[in-house]
Amino acid sequence: MANLDVYPEIPSSSHERSRLLDGSEDDVFVEHHSEQVVGRRRGPSTYAVIGTGSTPGRGSSPVPHSNGDGVSGQAGPSKPEARKALAGNWRKRMSYYVPVTSWIPGYSWSFLSGDFFAGLTVACILIPQSVSYGTSLAKLDPTAGLFSASIPGIFYAMLGSSRQLNVGPEAALSLLVGQAITDVMRNNHEDAEDILTVGYKVATAITLQSGLFSFLLGFFRLGFIDVILSRALLSGFVAAVGVVILIEQLIPMLGLVALEKIQQPETTMDKLFFLIEHVPDLHGPTAIVSFAALGALVALKYFKGLFKSGLIRGIPEVLIVVIVSTYLSERFSWDKDGVDILGPVSVNVGPSLLGFPLSAENRKYLTQTTSTAILASVMGFLDSIVSAKQNATKFQYTISPNRELVALGVANLAGSFVPGALPAAGSITKSRISGDVGARTQMASLVCSGFVLLATFFLLPWLYYLPKGVLASIVCLVLIFLLAETPESLEYYWRMRAWIDLALMLLTFALTIGWSVEVGVAVSIVISLLLVIHRSSKARLMILGRIPGTDKWRPISEDPEAMEDSASGTLIVRVRENLDFANTAQLKERLRRLELYGHARSHPSDEPRRPQATVLIFHMADVETVDASAVQLFYELVETYKNRGVGVFMTHLRIGPYKMFERGGIVELIGHHSFYSNVATAVAQVQSGEAHST
Repeated sequence: MANLDVYPEIPSSSHERSRLLDGSEDDVFVEHHSEQVVGRRRGPSTYAVIGTGSTPGRGSSPVPHSNGDGVSGQAGPSKPEARKALAGNWRKRMSYYVPVTSWIPGYSWSFLSGDFFAGLTVACILIPQSVSYGTSLAKLDPTAGLFSASIPGIFYAMLGSSRQLNVGPEAALSLLVGQAITDVMRNNHEDAEDILTVGYKVATAITLQSGLFSFLLGFFRLGFIDVILSRALLSGFVAAVGVVILIEQLIPMLGLVALEKIQQPETTMDKLFFLIEHVPDLHGPTAIVSFAALGALVALKYFKGLFKSGLIRGIPEVLIVVIVSTYLSERFSWDKDGVDILGPVSVNVGPSLLGFPLSAENRKYLTQTTSTAILASVMGFLDSIVSAKQNATKFQYTISPNRELVALGVANLAGSFVPGALPAAGSITKSRISGDVGARTQMASLVCSGFVLLATFFLLPWLYYLPKGVLASIVCLVLIFLLAETPESLEYYWRMRAWIDLALMLLTFALTIGWSVEVGVAVSIVISLLLVIHRSSKARLMILGRIPGTDKWRPISEDPEAMEDSASGTLIVRVRENLDFANTAQLKERLRRLELYGHARSHPSDEPRRPQATVLIFHMADVETVDASAVQLFYELVETYKNRGVGVFMTHLRIGPYKMFERGGIVELIGHHSFYSNVATAVAQVQSGEAHST
């Protein structure tokens, strides 16, 4: 076993890393020296001393500072100090895992007016939207959307790290629930009068599983999933969902609901052809009311955009249209003209308000809704994290994706105790409004949830005459602004010649429209993950050449001055990233192509353009970590070259990877003398004939 006399600190700055890549005087390396392997750094630096013949944590420890008399200059903390430090550490952990314990005790009353007005403003938008999502998309009653807009928001405010995020029902998630209810009804052949009861149970099962899945993702620290899913995928999905919902909402806006129940079109394409076929059969008064409401919403939205004042931008145009249309509907008895209205809505109170989500009646729908719940969880998190990051950047604070997952998970788990509550997620639009109006803490979410609860119990009777076509127009307003981004995305990917991204976007759109939302998202996510795996499985390798007149070595593909000495049979390869099981598996083939063709993109059927190497030198400065599987694969690679009689040497190898190579037998395979501090030294030794690899 080699003696590791010094363990250098790993450089983190870009300046130090550039010295590593150049092979300059401050390299961190492992080299053969006096029958033992030592790690050293030239130049001024700090060393963590390790006892000879031992490794950290096994029989040795860093030596504390001494005062020169053999007595440590730093006394241990007293018991009161230790308890105080422990309590402070516990409070820090609590403020991280339960943020409400941090912002409530230190809440500044100067924030209250902004938080209150932001919560009230968002509630005025959220209440009619939630009613629309619950009735028009989820095919349930208004309370399904309203409870989803209130209960989860309370729990998110306690556990979430975003101060402006508004959590409630979203159009895409509500659509998923509605489609799941339709599928369950179709497969189970339930009686038509039981559809609401079945819908409540299905929605509860989806919300429960969605919350559980989000919680587990956060608990196991998988919050990075938002960065591995392509933006092209999300753009295609958003556009497709917008079209799907638009087609769904045109049916009630044209007064064709009764005819739809008779013909029962199932897929999005079926509904599209249904609309085209039955446009002449539309109900005139319903269509006039619906499109007049949509026109008023768009006009008010445009009018607000002309002003920069946050007060004017916070005017809830949705609430204005709901109040006016409800008043006009009652005043002129639109229901007697055939306009479909919301009608009576009852809210259960007392013990019947809550229910156990894992009751026997709900459990039978769990397996049928698991895939929908997983998709709802992923989609909800993606929307939430985009909004949370936008606000965190704008207001200069940090968020934790893992904490967001846990908060969303707990919020939906809590929501599932209210029968029929829809899965909740963060809203980009409403969260932006909340921040613009004045929200500075999670108190705004609590205020919003409080107003939504008040509306649920006391204001629903006032919406008796609200036309359902107006609810559909509210949903369409959201879609108009979602779909407005699609041409920009298409133009961007076309301009960037990002053909793979463009194809992924169009594929997601086509699958979602042609089959279903679940199929579109599932297939696109799988393709996106496969692309990530494909790209990460290719270890980046570059052939190095010498800059004439110097001891510096650069990639010949990047620096035209770098000259490779291929005539001597020496191949110098720089490994540009950490080694793991994914990228090491193809290392052998990529090295073979570099050796024979000069780059890794050549086709295997091409004729070799270079002689086979007799000496292979690895530049390993970029390799900071190596996993066990990579060591095993790298051993097989080195063994193959050794069997061919090729000398294998390594330079710039850090202590961590060296230890892994030592445990994996690679050091023994090529010998301690095959490790050098830099490329120049290794090449000089090879050319002088002093270097040898056993």
